[in-house]
Amino acid sequence: MALATRIAALLALPALAACGQTPAAEALRMATERPAPAAEAPVEQGPSLLLQGPRQLVLVPVSGAGARQVWRGPGNVALATEGARVVGTAGLAQMVMATRFDGPDPLEDARALTGREARSRRTVDLAGADRDAGSMRFGVMLDCTLRGRAEGGWLVIEERCTSDEVSSFTNRFWADPATGVIWRSEQWAGDEIARLSVQLRGL
Repeated sequence: MALATRIAALLALPALAACGQTPAAEALRMATERPAPAAEAPVEQGPSLLLQGPRQLVLVPVSGAGARQVWRGPGNVALATEGARVVGTAGLAQMVMATRFDGPDPLEDARALTGREARSRRTVDLAGADRDAGSMRFGVMLDCTLRGRAEGGWLVIEERCTSDEVSSFTNRFWADPATGVIWRSEQWAGDEIARLSVQLRGL
């Protein structure tokens, strides 16, 4: 069965209401309605995500269970993740509203990608930061190939994606070769912003 992860939160537009009626979408909406953490607030314990881009932000988990988590930081920036995969964003110049996989995500078993290739297909829904209906694109198809290799003590996974609707891009993930836990990644989250650099901390 295809994995469907819907993230259509934060966009207070009637046209999107039907796209957001899922646990993940509701969690992301609720996360951004709460007061944002202070920009300088230290994370003393527990897991967090270090998000690097135009500025550096620390995001903390605010909801979720198992592999699915919602993280929030200063300025109402929020990420929804499935394992190490970013499947939804809010508060950025461009937002990923939904991610749907046609079958399992090969990234779920990072160690199985060592020295081998796997293919996946997913669609994403995108919107601009102004939440204007004209900036929304639905069902953007991505065809991707993933392959892992040992490098510098890490299992490095490269995911090369092509599409008829957006430019080709490459995601990178750094995993512990013994456990398969992905600690760092560089991920595409739209064609109008730079790749997100995400680092897991505090586990």
